[in-house]
Amino acid sequence: MNNWQSVRLFGLPAEKGRWFLIPLGSLVLLCLGTVYSWSIFRKPLEDLFGISATQSLLPFTFLLVLYALLMPVTGFYIDRIGVGKITAIGGVVTGIGYILSSLTTNIILLTITYGVIAGAGVGIAYGIPLAVSAKWFPDRKGLAVGSTAIGFGLSPLVTAPLAKSLIAAYGVLPTFTILGISLTAIILVISITLKLPPKGWKPQGWTPRAIDEISESQRRQLWQSPSFYALWLCYTIGSFVGLSAIGISSPVAQEIIKLDATTAAITVSIFAVFNGIGRPLFGWLTDRLQPKGAATISYVLILIASILMLNAGEGQALTYLVAFSLFWLCLGGWLAIAPTATLNLFDPEDYAKNYGIVFTAYGAGALLGTLATGQIRDLFGSYTYAFYLTAILAVIGIIIAQFKLQS
Repeated sequence: MNNWQSVRLFGLPAEKGRWFLIPLGSLVLLCLGTVYSWSIFRKPLEDLFGISATQSLLPFTFLLVLYALLMPVTGFYIDRIGVGKITAIGGVVTGIGYILSSLTTNIILLTITYGVIAGAGVGIAYGIPLAVSAKWFPDRKGLAVGSTAIGFGLSPLVTAPLAKSLIAAYGVLPTFTILGISLTAIILVISITLKLPPKGWKPQGWTPRAIDEISESQRRQLWQSPSFYALWLCYTIGSFVGLSAIGISSPVAQEIIKLDATTAAITVSIFAVFNGIGRPLFGWLTDRLQPKGAATISYVLILIASILMLNAGEGQALTYLVAFSLFWLCLGGWLAIAPTATLNLFDPEDYAKNYGIVFTAYGAGALLGTLATGQIRDLFGSYTYAFYLTAILAVIGIIIAQFKLQS
């Protein structure tokens, strides 16, 4: 019998009030996801500081590293500090990084302010909305987490045009200040509303399935479970392929398909939509098919996309659009599969800590993927050869998911 039926959220019974936490958490992630609009800042900064294209990527590269490193740490302090306070701290640190970025005079200082400080803020706050949704929706874990995560994926659709307009009106450095103050204010307001359910709370009328009641002997500590290593490798492969695709989408369009730069930029906006859709879609699939099934579907789609691109050539815009839509869809998918799998396979009470550790796979995939595609382009003179690697990785992922990833 549920002893927590009197729990209320936003003045409503928890079963209804909890639904407000998804759009609120998604809005927090949309604010944090402004970092994915970095490409808008690159050219103005290159002109302002007189730096190369490689140098203008440094702040974003450092941000991704700090983001991946700080998220595991945050999970260990949720119970001690509280989800609202951690979200507020992350928002403030991110905002400070943006504001300090407006005062920089060279790329080294910008790498410190934006890459290190703002990146730390994103890492601190990113996992909290996901943890909140996961705890309030034990009956719809994948759908709730995926729907919350959609904010981060769709952020460039909102924040990239906004940043472009602000840069045109005020200049690139003042834009950092405007965004920093605005995003921090939004996150601080929302942080007040975030809370976890009382321990033992369950939605009225919900009976956990067997998968939701894994015994302590089965639900082993993360490091002791073979499923952790399988999940980590699967997540690394998904991130490797997806983040590689994000990094080369525009160059592939121009070099292989021969699209002009403007059209190539438009296609990237289209792909961002698929990246966002992939999160609730694969969250829903993970709820119904379990991690093994959802992961296998993801890798099959990646294999199809890789084969399409291996046969793509000049003028084959439709092939390119389909293939890269699948790549971006599957990257978004892994940002729902991995947290939902962490909930299913390991103790949900330790979700924030466990997913922080699992999330290091995202950092590994980002680093290895961007380095590998760049090296392949330099060695072979074409990005086409990168798709042999993504195809091979997809096959490896299918094998690991089928035989090592526990359902």
